Amino acid sequence: MNKVNIAFCDDLAIITVDNPPVNALSQSVRAGLVDAIEKADGRRDVNAIVLVCAGRTFFAGSDIREFSKPPQAPYLPMVIERIEENEKPIVAAIHGTALGGGFEIALGCHYRVALSDAQVGFPEVTLGLLPGATGTQRLPRLIGVEHALDIMISGKPMDAVTAEAEGVIDQLIEDENLLDGAITFAHKVVAKSLGPRRVRDLTVEPIAFGFFDNYRKKIKRKTRGLISPEKIIRCVEASIGMPFDEAAAQERIFFNECKASSQSKALRHIFFAERVVAKVPGVSVEASQREVNRVAVIGAGTMGAGIAYSCLAAGLEVAMLDNENSGLERGRDAIAGFYEHDVSRSRIDDSNMVNGLARLETTQDYDAVADVDLVIEAVFENMAIKEEVFRKLDSVCRPGTILATNTSTLDIDRIAAATERREDVIGLHFFSPAHIMRLLEIVRGAKTADDVIATALALAKKLQKVGVVVGNCFGFVGNRMLYGYGRESQFLLLEGAPAEQIDGVLQEWGMAMGPHAVGDLAGLDVGYKVRQERTDLPDDPRFYRVGDLLVEAGRFGQKTGKGIYLYERGSRAPIPDSEVQAMIVREAKLLGVEQREIGAEEIIQRCIYALIIEGARILEEGVSPRSADIDVIWTNGYGFPRHRGGPMHYADEIGVQRVYEIVCEFRDRFGEVYWEVPKLLEELASNGGKFSEL
Repeated sequence: MNKVNIAFCDDLAIITVDNPPVNALSQSVRAGLVDAIEKADGRRDVNAIVLVCAGRTFFAGSDIREFSKPPQAPYLPMVIERIEENEKPIVAAIHGTALGGGFEIALGCHYRVALSDAQVGFPEVTLGLLPGATGTQRLPRLIGVEHALDIMISGKPMDAVTAEAEGVIDQLIEDENLLDGAITFAHKVVAKSLGPRRVRDLTVEPIAFGFFDNYRKKIKRKTRGLISPEKIIRCVEASIGMPFDEAAAQERIFFNECKASSQSKALRHIFFAERVVAKVPGVSVEASQREVNRVAVIGAGTMGAGIAYSCLAAGLEVAMLDNENSGLERGRDAIAGFYEHDVSRSRIDDSNMVNGLARLETTQDYDAVADVDLVIEAVFENMAIKEEVFRKLDSVCRPGTILATNTSTLDIDRIAAATERREDVIGLHFFSPAHIMRLLEIVRGAKTADDVIATALALAKKLQKVGVVVGNCFGFVGNRMLYGYGRESQFLLLEGAPAEQIDGVLQEWGMAMGPHAVGDLAGLDVGYKVRQERTDLPDDPRFYRVGDLLVEAGRFGQKTGKGIYLYERGSRAPIPDSEVQAMIVREAKLLGVEQREIGAEEIIQRCIYALIIEGARILEEGVSPRSADIDVIWTNGYGFPRHRGGPMHYADEIGVQRVYEIVCEFRDRFGEVYWEVPKLLEELASNGGKFSEL
């Protein structure tokens, strides 16, 4: 089947692109477009051209898979140049999304019409790229420098109504079929002899002196460490200071530099990884799913309220159960607060809030959840309490109800053993705050049924989260790896690196927050209680010793105003505390740990390589089937920088052999208790392999 087809209607040529699922601008589509335009241009009876796409969307962007291959002509800038230079006016008819290269195609057309629910934009920055087919030159000419920069730097789309108001879209099609509306518009262009209107011929509106320097300062915090935002700014600067063709050539150079960068490779890796995690080895993509319309959440605390809100926002009915009426009141108030916040940010309207709260039921009676489709337990992280809850659920819930636990560390199979329906039990590990964080770690037990796993993946998608299926072990994937990362950050304290140095180095490297600031935010008492539950901790008095001392001194973190840092009333800004530093120095002396100056490179290597070797063990044991799954978990749940691709991709990027050498150095220096070399790491290093090849 041809991906690009041409038909003739009166004095118009209708070019239709049909390249499912999203009409990506692959080489065959680009070639087909040029060929179709040549055919239309060669006919004397054609006075205008309408470009439209079949399926659910206009061009949703370039074919990202081609970025890792040698480029093939016709290149996208050539296609857009051919469109724009055409003497017969070309009208782009937009529906769905016109993103990236698709938006550049539309901007190369002489006129643009769109359905009112369409969206346009440049998401390239999310892949470490910039609009590389003249987008950085065209958009400022239409909407001005600042708004164009905002759209390109954020990567967020613009709705068609706004685009029409700002002159990007010439007309909204509201009362008729898109193609019919585009044909009517094209006939008007011909009747009025309007001819082609080329964006390149427009001039960029003047800007204030110092604008670009101020803009750089404004975005500095959000774009910390990223390459492409600065390249985008320089391209837009060129749109003012250079002729169009020279600036477009400069844009292409910057685009190719970004495409070849490790950052873009990492971001493209995560883009594809987030799509492959839904394919679980051993579970058919066609596996049946159980219907989930009504959900019960057990526990009305912070986590329970966040889970309940996520389900309500997805249109589900929710029954929230708690032993205490006061807890239910707090939970309901928290959910109402989440709704009010989203209304204030214009994410939803008042009717969404009213309808959502109407679907929420609160109860202290287990019988009220007997007929739900799914139960999500979110009580204290204590095995005895969870076993008691699951025994009760097993006795009251109808057959076929999925029983899920939100545990972050505990044994799923032991929890399932408290029931007579182990096949119905699964882990749904939400990350805090549950209504915001994208990750959902789906933990399969030894007996978990395939249709329960498939249903959990479908639920994640419905909740607009990234669901990743993992095996059962202490901490699963994310928190199991976190222990090594946290252990090293704690050891570094005893060895002489202040908390603010460790946090600053890792944040500068790209982590969303430093490990000690994260601990204070999450609550140091949470990890302390989990460690109290464990029976397999190493016989090492240094292990999380600083964290234990802080909790035992009543310093739980932000919620008590004191953790490893101090917090002024109403502020989340961490303040280094000399009292804590003195405590660490005393404890190091008692433990016989010699304090010294520690450089940034050692801090990064010890914390990040600790993640990598634990990830290698997880792959060895089959807890995670792919290194990409680990990367998705860490970039979506733990603030690992997306532009580094996740810990396993990062290991591949710097070289598994190099990682192996450094781990061996740490083993020889610190001992095998924590730095024993995983067999998988040694094998890959000796064979020149990569984690991504597994």
